[in-house]
Amino acid sequence: MVEAETLLKDLLPDYVIGDKGYDSDPLRHAIRRQGAKPVIPARKGLRRRRYDKTKYKLRNVIERFFNRVKHFRRVATRYDKTDHNYLGFVCLAALVTTIL
Repeated sequence: MVEAETLLKDLLPDYVIGDKGYDSDPLRHAIRRQGAKPVIPARKGLRRRRYDKTKYKLRNVIERFFNRVKHFRRVATRYDKTDHNYLGFVCLAALVTTIL
């Protein structure tokens, strides 16, 4: 969970939504220290945890969006050499996928 904590370091979210793979006490404590609420279901076989099921269902929308954007070969293989150009094409791909 070291990478997840690194990604969240400079953010101030209200909620952090993740799948069952992110279910760990250290990550949950790190999320709460930032003032956010974890929306992460418990892994199978572990103790039950409460989470906002309505917010968790919205995670599916983001997953589908990334799936559509990855259909653009240039995004999936990252041909662009600079971050600026890559971000520009990701924005263009996102625009095209929301129009279609």
